[in-house]
Amino acid sequence: MSAYQRGDVSAFAELVARHEKPLWNFLRRSAKDAAAAEDLLQETFMRVVKGASEWRASAKFSTWLYTIARNLSVDHARRMSHRAVVSLDRSARTTRDSEPPRLYDKLADREQGGERSVMNRELADELERALALLPAQQREVFLLREVMGLPFAEIAQAVGASEATVKSRMRYALERLRSELAALHERTASEAVLP
Repeated sequence: MSAYQRGDVSAFAELVARHEKPLWNFLRRSAKDAAAAEDLLQETFMRVVKGASEWRASAKFSTWLYTIARNLSVDHARRMSHRAVVSLDRSARTTRDSEPPRLYDKLADREQGGERSVMNRELADELERALALLPAQQREVFLLREVMGLPFAEIAQAVGASEATVKSRMRYALERLRSELAALHERTASEAVLP
């Protein structure tokens, strides 16, 4: 970022290459709409360009970037709570190939056998459903920690809360996810026993 501030345009391309995919994953799970996530991704990088002079070398770039993305995501969620929108670009039926990347893409090992792959797909689907049930603040902290790999101190800066609050949100998110996944395990076990 320091190089970009000095006028090195190729440094910005490096920042985009380094942060685009994890930022997309975060925004995609926050926005729940691929087109909106793409718009938020573009707007985040536009804000980086516009606010480049405001960034200070004493701050970690990723924290600043995720703070921008989070704020845009929160604003988007507020706007969307007042209206339901269906993308005109979305086909009536979506296929697995046309869906955006999901948490499954991060979890699954492509080299494993068919049965294991199906089990991982089912687990990933349940995890996605369980994540969707989390309150927005808990889901946000979980994604920033587990998908983006940010430390709690940086998450606290990004979301504008104390580190203790962030850790509390993470604890509640994990408890709820454990509960949801345990319920899935119980349903699966009872279905396996039935003839």
